[in-house]
Amino acid sequence: MSEYFNYRDDTLHAEQVSLADIAQCFGTPCYVYSRAALTDAYQQFADALKGREHLICYAVKANPNLAILNLFARLGAGFDIVSGGELQRVLAAGGAADKVVFSGVGKRDDEMRLALSAGIRCFNVESEPELERLNEVAGSMGKVAPISLRVNPDVDAKTHPYISTGLKQNKFGVAYKEAIDLYRKAAAMAHLRVTGIDCHIGSQLTEVSPFMAAAEKVLALVDQLNAEGIQLEHIDLGGGLGIRYDDETPPAIAEYAQALLQALHGRAESLIVEPGRVLVGNAGILLTRIEYLKHGEEKNFAIVDAAMNDLMRPALYDAFHAIRSVKKNAVSMQVYEVVGPICETGDFIAHARGMAVAQGDVLAVMSAGAYGMSMSSNYNTRPRAAEVMVDGERTHLVREREMTEQLYALEKIID
Repeated sequence: MSEYFNYRDDTLHAEQVSLADIAQCFGTPCYVYSRAALTDAYQQFADALKGREHLICYAVKANPNLAILNLFARLGAGFDIVSGGELQRVLAAGGAADKVVFSGVGKRDDEMRLALSAGIRCFNVESEPELERLNEVAGSMGKVAPISLRVNPDVDAKTHPYISTGLKQNKFGVAYKEAIDLYRKAAAMAHLRVTGIDCHIGSQLTEVSPFMAAAEKVLALVDQLNAEGIQLEHIDLGGGLGIRYDDETPPAIAEYAQALLQALHGRAESLIVEPGRVLVGNAGILLTRIEYLKHGEEKNFAIVDAAMNDLMRPALYDAFHAIRSVKKNAVSMQVYEVVGPICETGDFIAHARGMAVAQGDVLAVMSAGAYGMSMSSNYNTRPRAAEVMVDGERTHLVREREMTEQLYALEKIID
C-alpha cells in the first residue's frame, strides 16, 4: 500500500478520510482517488526532468476524469490523446491545446479538423495514408499541421501482449525501415510541418532496458534526419512505465527519467514523455461491498457488487489487484474467489484470495486508478460507478453514479 491509502484504528483511509465513511456516503461500487498521490506522482516527473526542456503529456486514456485532467493541467501538464473525444475532455478541463499531442492509428477527418481548429501541438502520425489524409484535411482548412511520425522500433517491451505496441506485428506506428522515406515525403508536403519524432513501445514496463533500446534506435533516426537537413524540435519517447500491483519492481520515476536524460545528453531537441498508468494507477482504488459469501464444494465465492463492467483488467488481462478489507475484523480467514454479479464466468476481480471477511463488508480493490473507470461499461445494464476525489480531510464527488434511466434515454421504440 502507498502512504496515501493506509490503516488507522483498523480502518483503511484515503489520506485523512475513512473509506468506510466514503462507502456509506457515496455507495458502492465507487472509485476513490487521492489528490496528494496524483500530485506527488506528477511532481516526481517534473523534479526529475528539471533543467531540461520538456513536456509531460499525461496519457488521457488511463483515466479521463475532468477533475484529474484539471489537476494535471494546473500542475503544468500537457496531454497525450487518442481521440477527438479526449481532446474535448482536455479542453473542457482547462487543458491547453498547444500542449496536446494526438496519437492513434485511426484518426478520422472530423477529429483532424477538431484538432487543427483547436491548435494542438503535434499529430503523432502512424501510417503513410494518415500522412496523406492529414495533408489534405489541413490544406482544405488553409492550415499547416505540425507532425511527428510514430516510429515502431521493433523492441520487445516484455509486457502483456495486449499492451505491447512496439513490435513489427503490432498495428502501431510506421516501420522503422520506412521512417526516413516517410519523413522525406512529409517534409515535401505543403500542409505539413515536421516538428518531431515519436515512439511508444507498450504499457506496464518494469525494466529500463526496453526504453533505452527504443531510444537508441529513435536517436539514430534523428541523426539521419539531421544529416538530411530535417531538423526536429522535439523527441517524444512515449510512456509505459509500470507500477507495482503485486510483486513487480518497476524502476522509480527518477531512475527512468535519468536514463532518458542520459540518452539525450548533448541534444538540443526538447523531450516529450507520455506517462499514464504511473501517474494515476496507485492513486486510486475501487470500493465494493460483499453481497454474499457462497461456500461450494471446491471453491468459496465472495460475491461483490463490483463486476467486470466496473473493472475490466482482471477479465481482460488476468491482471492482479491487491484487495484489502476496509475494516479489519476478527472472523476466520478463508480462501475466496472474488466475483461479480454479471452472467459471465469471466466476471471476476480476484482468484484464490485469503480474506477474513463477512457478508456486508466493504473491500478496497487497490491500484485501480488507471484503466479502471476509463474502461468501464454498462454491460448487463449496470450504471457505472461514482468517482470521488479525496483532498486531505475533504471529499469531492467528481462523477455522479449513473442512473439506470440514463442508460436507455437515447433509445427509441418503433411502431
